[in-house]
Order: sequence, then C-alpha cells, then structure tokens
Amino acid sequence: MRRRTFLHACTTVAASCCVPAWLRAAEVDGSQPRPTPQAADPAGADSTVTRDYHGFLLQPLIVEGCKGLVVIPQKPLKGRPWVWRTMFWDAFPRVDLALLEAGFHVAFIDVGNTFGAPEPMKHFDVFYAIITRQFNLAPKPALEGLSRGGLYAYRWAYVNTDKVGCIYGDAPVCDMKSWPGGKGKGIGSPSDWKQAIEAYHFTSEQEMLDFTGNPIDILAPIAAAHIPILHVCGDADRGVPMEENTDIVRKHYMALGGDFALIVKQGCDHHPHGLKDPAPIVNFILAHSSEGRAAKKAASAAPKPGAVLLLPRGSW
Repeated sequence: MRRRTFLHACTTVAASCCVPAWLRAAEVDGSQPRPTPQAADPAGADSTVTRDYHGFLLQPLIVEGCKGLVVIPQKPLKGRPWVWRTMFWDAFPRVDLALLEAGFHVAFIDVGNTFGAPEPMKHFDVFYAIITRQFNLAPKPALEGLSRGGLYAYRWAYVNTDKVGCIYGDAPVCDMKSWPGGKGKGIGSPSDWKQAIEAYHFTSEQEMLDFTGNPIDILAPIAAAHIPILHVCGDADRGVPMEENTDIVRKHYMALGGDFALIVKQGCDHHPHGLKDPAPIVNFILAHSSEGRAAKKAASAAPKPGAVLLLPRGSW
C-alpha cells in the first residue's frame, strides 16, 4: 500500500474509532482520568525512546515531571512550523495528521486537568523553550484548543502574544461559568467546577464567578498582536453552548479589530470534533503559521477574516 493511501486510511480510522469512548465522553463530563504533574525533574530531561504515531516518528519528553511529546513529519516545511495541541492528545486527530503530512511538527504536554490555571501553565513555558530549541521549531506555533483545551490555548496566548501564530478552537470552552460551571444553558459538570476552583486556588465559588481571566475577558492583548483565530463549533452543543462561548469571543474579538473566522456545524452537539474534510482548518493554520509558497497557497483557500461558514448536516 502506498504511504499516502496508508496515512489516509489511518486518519479515517483514527478519527472514528481509535479514540476510546471514555475519552470522547470525558471532554466535558469530567470522567477522564486526570494525570497530574509529578515532582519536578530537570527541565527538558528527555527519553531516547521513539515511537510510531500513525506512521510518523514520535519523540517522548519529560518536562518538569510532565509527560510531553513531539511528532516529527517526514519532510518538515521551511521554517519548521508546528501545531501545539493543548488537551486531549490523539482525540479526533484528522487535523494533526493532515498537518504532519503537510510538513508540520505536532507537540503536546500534559499538565493535568487544570483548566489553564496559572501555576500548571508555567510548565507550558518551559516546554515551549525546550522544544523550540531542541527541535529548532518556529517561534510562533499554531495553538489547537479542543473543548476545555481552549482555556489553555487562550490563557497561554494572553501572556505570550509574541509566541503565537494563530489559534484554532474546536468547540472551545471560553467561559468557565458556562462550562464546567453550568451557570447558563449548558449542562455543566459539578465535579470539574469544583476542581477548577481548586486549580485556581479560589476559596469560594463566588471568587470563580467573579474571575475575569476567562478567554472572553482576555482578548484585547491577543487582538493587539494581530493573532488570527478560527473556531469550529456545533450550533446544537449542549455542553459548551456557542452563545455562551464562541459567539461572545467572536463579537468581542472583531470589535477589537481582530481577525476571526467561524465554521458552524449545523445540528452538531459537542461531538464529533473537527471536520470530515479538515482542509479549511489545515489551510487556515498553514496560512498563518508557515511561510513562503505553502503559506501563500493556503491563504487563498483558508477561511477569510469575518467569514462564517455554515455546514449543513451530513457535510461535517
């Protein structure tokens, strides 16, 4: 079987059946086992063990006690661009696999179920410094925030605006009052709400309700840095309702002069993530996180700033 055919088959199978049922359900209901950082190891201590990831080379790392990894493309693009998945490694991986095929590196670090809280996010800073140096990667990755991973993506971009090429949010949590708080129309998750309060070291629920560091609140520096954003969401999402999350971010970001594009999956709940054809997402990331001919070609096909693409049932 030809390699391209093989990888296409891997992508299709992985997106539909390789993601365990418990992981799909856990994204919003909190049932996923929660790894937590271990005692700090020397920063950047790495394993010499390499593994296969859907036909690509995977390099495991240990960063301050947290498990990390970098997946290496067969033919890296000029400038060595990369995408940083912030949560749920290998869940709905079509976009990551397509980017690997296009020449992107893909990276991930597990800081536990910590909702973008400042203390665990410090591990992100160390991870970024190590892998950009060790793998000679581009200084501005694309941040991929899937579900609650949106909290990590926006929180890191907020304090590292000079280190972000673009943000891709897939049904991202943008206000913890919506999820896991369940203080609006969403289903919420009481156990995750309690854990989020603890992760931020708040002493009461009211402190969390008064918190002004959610993605909906911290957009001004991101917009000032001209970081393009793409969200892909279902308009029937009961866990992370669009109107309490993405719609607010889109309205505020565009009012700040930021570039924001939206793909709406009509009739889609929180799952499945991504798209059957990830090309619009891949082109967006290529356009804003690569360089030269690849970026120019992708820009002509990527969703444009301000665009809202509606995908009817059966097409997503």
